[in-house]
Amino acid sequence: MFSLVLGQLRRRPAAFAGTAVALLLAIAAVTLFGSLFAADLATPAAVRKAAAGPGLMVIAGAFGEIAVLVAFFVVVNALGFALRQQHRELALLRTVAATPRQTRRLVRGEVLVTVLLVTVPGWVLGAVAARWFLAALQRRGMAAPGVRVPGTPVPMLVALGVVLLVGLAASAVAARRISRIAPAAALTASSTEHARTGVLRLIAGAGALAGGVLLLRLSATRPADQVDKAGQAALLASLVLLVAVALVGPFAARVLAAVLGGPLRVLAPGAGWLADANLRGYARRLSSAVGPVALLVGLSGTMSIMTFTAGRAAAAAGGTASSVSSVTSATDIWLRQAELGMLVCFATVSVVNTLVAVTADRRREFALLRLVGATRPQLLRMLSAEAVLTTAVGVLLGAAVAGAATSAFSAAVTGSAVPPLPVATCGWIVAGAAALVLPGILVTGRWAVRGPAAELVGGGRD
Repeated sequence: MFSLVLGQLRRRPAAFAGTAVALLLAIAAVTLFGSLFAADLATPAAVRKAAAGPGLMVIAGAFGEIAVLVAFFVVVNALGFALRQQHRELALLRTVAATPRQTRRLVRGEVLVTVLLVTVPGWVLGAVAARWFLAALQRRGMAAPGVRVPGTPVPMLVALGVVLLVGLAASAVAARRISRIAPAAALTASSTEHARTGVLRLIAGAGALAGGVLLLRLSATRPADQVDKAGQAALLASLVLLVAVALVGPFAARVLAAVLGGPLRVLAPGAGWLADANLRGYARRLSSAVGPVALLVGLSGTMSIMTFTAGRAAAAAGGTASSVSSVTSATDIWLRQAELGMLVCFATVSVVNTLVAVTADRRREFALLRLVGATRPQLLRMLSAEAVLTTAVGVLLGAAVAGAATSAFSAAVTGSAVPPLPVATCGWIVAGAAALVLPGILVTGRWAVRGPAAELVGGGRD
């Protein structure tokens, strides 16, 4: 079994490299905030009171809550996609008498090996980040000078256990379909894509959507002296809504691709038509690609617009409203920028990992198109059109989430559901998403369209 696990990891290095990076960041994030909690608990109360502000425990909790959830979101997305890419190999194992239990054991082994490979680097990164973050808080007077990160291994062990549990749970869900159906049906299913989104997935998506709406209402109804709580509820609502987008992604992506595909066919009749047909026909693949883009745009847009809205509200109040001005203090702005930087890092890793793996996995498809007469320049034009459409769908979904979250926050802060927009910042967010998607697809695509087409179609090379 161990040799099979290593063989699968070597066969798809791009997908599992992305999964490894996501798991490493998750372990580092849990280690980081676990170490800060441990530092607060290990510090005497008299020393903790020497610092102004809400305290290290509160800061670490508010800061880490969203960061850790986003890290787990990235892990689940990366694992689910990596295992979906293995459907054909797992189906072939089923046809040569591998049992569903053995298939699931293989998948669990892959997750376990990947987690163990990144555990030590994740611990080191998290421990270094915890000390850096604590020192930054101490320089700004938000943590007492006498607070130190203890040498206890408990935060590291908790990080390993939690990330391993999340990874095994995500892999169990991803392997469920291929391990429960008959071997012949599994092999057929690995080469096709269901046209409909599963009922359970739609129900889960509806539940996440309802939860997001409740959090939006909670944010919008916070009183004026609880602006920080309104912001935290709005940010959490944006993450829950992004989970809903991921769950109903194939349906939403197919609808948006159908709407945007028409103009694309007109502007680029050849490449646009083929790109539109590819994306609409493989909605799950499109959903895997646009989900991280929506995550990047949604979280970045939500935090940027909320900070801008709070600043405008403080300026309008003339600096007399303490509840709003506290949100725009220099220290708080630094905290929000640090949180935004971490979230953007997670989302960027997810975008690059997914797009590279999605495009690299299509070598056989590109080789088949070349055998029926398509040239490499034509394939690259098709990929360019797909990249534009993928960016547009992801940006629209992320913008919808950010719009809902910031509207609720604005209602709590200003009394108006229409927040002021930092146009330049929003433009940079969209430009950043495009700068990740377009090169990620095209650079990988240039590699994927190379090689002997007949040999690639026959399965002789990956």
